[in-house]
Amino acid sequence: MIVLAVLRHDQRLADMAGGNNVSESTVRRWRDELIALLAAQAPRLDRALKKVAKQGGEVVLIDGTLIRTQRRTGRADRRNYSGKHHHHGLHFLALTDEKGRLIWTSAARPGRTHDNTAARHDHILAHLRAAGLDALADLGFCGLDNDVRDPVIVTGFHASRTHKLTPGQKTANRVLAVVREPVELGFAHLKNWRTLTKLRTDPARATQLLRALLVLTNLEVNR
Repeated sequence: MIVLAVLRHDQRLADMAGGNNVSESTVRRWRDELIALLAAQAPRLDRALKKVAKQGGEVVLIDGTLIRTQRRTGRADRRNYSGKHHHHGLHFLALTDEKGRLIWTSAARPGRTHDNTAARHDHILAHLRAAGLDALADLGFCGLDNDVRDPVIVTGFHASRTHKLTPGQKTANRVLAVVREPVELGFAHLKNWRTLTKLRTDPARATQLLRALLVLTNLEVNR
């Protein structure tokens, strides 16, 4: 319960230690042990997708987001700055089912990481094809799937200075945006854990934290 309070409400370790007559190092050890235990239960990408397909699912939703961090010193400061969000942080991808239930989160990467770069690193396109699933994504994933005849990742249409969208393309984009709305619900559930409000832990351990919170979120939402 002490560790859950730390994760849910972002309570300082020293405060939790003083209120429960234990040392700060003990609370830190409890936190790290529980996070490691939960993270080990988080599903791998291939298994998560196969489970969706086995349950009759045909489509998943994919998106990327940023969790804020404190500013770093040296080169890490620049790498963690996201020009898109105008904040320092760590970038990660998440997949949800059509109802917005989280099924997988990627590793945490420097904030300047592009959605496509992260998706290619995790071989998401290959895993989707192997599972026989399609994915709905925003325009940040344009160019990830170049198969014109049978695309697995659907991103809608992108306008440019030389190419204006037709009424039909605009309608298609609006429909896609509505269908993709549940992915924001998945992120909202995950970010209810206030420890992600402004991450103070070592960024190198953020991946393990995200996977642990994925397990806790699903336990909470599906109970």
